[in-house]
Amino acid sequence: MPSDREPMAAESRTEKRVGEALTTTLFHCSDLHFGHPAVPAQYEAIETIIAERHYDVVAISGDLSQRARSGEFQRARVFLQHAKRFSEVIVVPGNHDVAWWKAPLGFGNPMAMLENYRRYISEDVEPVLRIAGATIVGLNTSQGVTRRTLTWNLRDISIIGDLRRDQLERARTEFERSRAGDARAIVMHHNPVMGELSRRHGLKHTQRILGAFAEMGVDLVLCGHDHQEAVHYIEHTKKGTVISTAGTISNRARGGRPSSVNSIRITNESIDVSTLLWSSDDKAFVPGPSKCFAR
Repeated sequence: MPSDREPMAAESRTEKRVGEALTTTLFHCSDLHFGHPAVPAQYEAIETIIAERHYDVVAISGDLSQRARSGEFQRARVFLQHAKRFSEVIVVPGNHDVAWWKAPLGFGNPMAMLENYRRYISEDVEPVLRIAGATIVGLNTSQGVTRRTLTWNLRDISIIGDLRRDQLERARTEFERSRAGDARAIVMHHNPVMGELSRRHGLKHTQRILGAFAEMGVDLVLCGHDHQEAVHYIEHTKKGTVISTAGTISNRARGGRPSSVNSIRITNESIDVSTLLWSSDDKAFVPGPSKCFAR
């Protein structure tokens, strides 16, 4: 999506770091749920972190709203405009951002499901961001209620995520345009790894999709949906992939877990993911677990 700040071109970032190993920093948050579940102090703390740390990228993996309402997206838009003053921003929709009832099972106008998201957040629901050292591809896993997302569990209606083959092929094409050595990252909403507390995958056909990611050389997946923080490493014969699952920024955390965000540092040699946990006592996000993976 367009930036309100003057972007730092890939070439200028590279020139700035001549003689240094190129480092890319990302701030990953998810499930902000602007609306009734909002906790204003948490949003304010996040805005302070973004302003002070000047990450290269702020990545938001969906569920900006609670009920896909205009007012919720308007507040989310203000949050994004603030972030774009300090960083490049990439954002994708989550299942709460989709008005699935406007086109259930393909009946109705599918474009209407994301009408408010496109009006207030971005026309592009699958953006691509290229900066020095990294290519980040957004994928929309929030398809509404389709025949492909139906299960025998009624609780899954409008909840389960899905990726079509054409979406995976588009991501592959985008990564093929990347420079050799660039980190490859996916931003999507639904979690492809089973949640520790929920015991559920957010995404259908996870093994096939994770295999496709490995085949196309994806280093990092940024997701949310499960409302619990987690960092995993998925081994594959082709390539290992780090999965950064950010917790929610709202009062809807799972199992009494605190709200959380992830701070990520990528170099040529490693990917470091540090979780920041909300402290009600400090009214701030404080350091939590940290993991480092070799690239």
